Amino acid sequence: MDGKTILNIKSLKEQVYEHLREQMRTGRILPGSAIDMEETSKKLGVSKTPLRDALLQLEMEDFVTILPRRKIVVNTLSEEHIRNYYEIIGSLESMALLKAFDRMDGAAVDAMQSLNDAMKKAIAAGDFDLYYDRNLAFHDTFLNLCGNSTLIKLAHTLKKRLYDFPRPQGFVKEWEESSILEHQALIDLIRAGKRLEAANHIRDVHWSFEVQERFVRRYYPGMV
Repeated sequence: MDGKTILNIKSLKEQVYEHLREQMRTGRILPGSAIDMEETSKKLGVSKTPLRDALLQLEMEDFVTILPRRKIVVNTLSEEHIRNYYEIIGSLESMALLKAFDRMDGAAVDAMQSLNDAMKKAIAAGDFDLYYDRNLAFHDTFLNLCGNSTLIKLAHTLKKRLYDFPRPQGFVKEWEESSILEHQALIDLIRAGKRLEAANHIRDVHWSFEVQERFVRRYYPGMV
């Protein structure tokens, strides 16, 4: 098998993966449903190899469970999952901020401020998708400076599990407004050079399930 074939197979697997994730994000594939490999393979016009590889990646990321006899079940998002993800993301982002702190110059902090200001405008305009994109970029400002690509990838995957599975059409305005205030508090701590306080704020406030629970239950009304 030559290098060209390997690259083509890898590219096809990634395309199938992205297609399935988009179907999940938009609610065309719902939690609790089953994915039929035969039907999906025919619909996409691909062999079962790239489909199976894409499903294996989705299983590693906890989006699906592969059962015997080629049955694939799309995992649901329970309260236990959400609690666990908050704890893990909080720990990851706290560690990332500690590692990135000395690399965060004035330009990086100014970028966080600009993104937080943009989030305020997005919420005022009722544009949740814009808010969501700016929110991810806000966190990525320090995540991308932490020097740990595995940490970044895991944090991104867990956020997809929380918010894109599927992404609700509406949003909880009070939660987004509260989140913006928490972002501002974080920016102020970073500007003041308070490394530990900033890391603790990310973990113990911003990503604390107990602190955010009243909003979480409104965002996931069917949470069990």
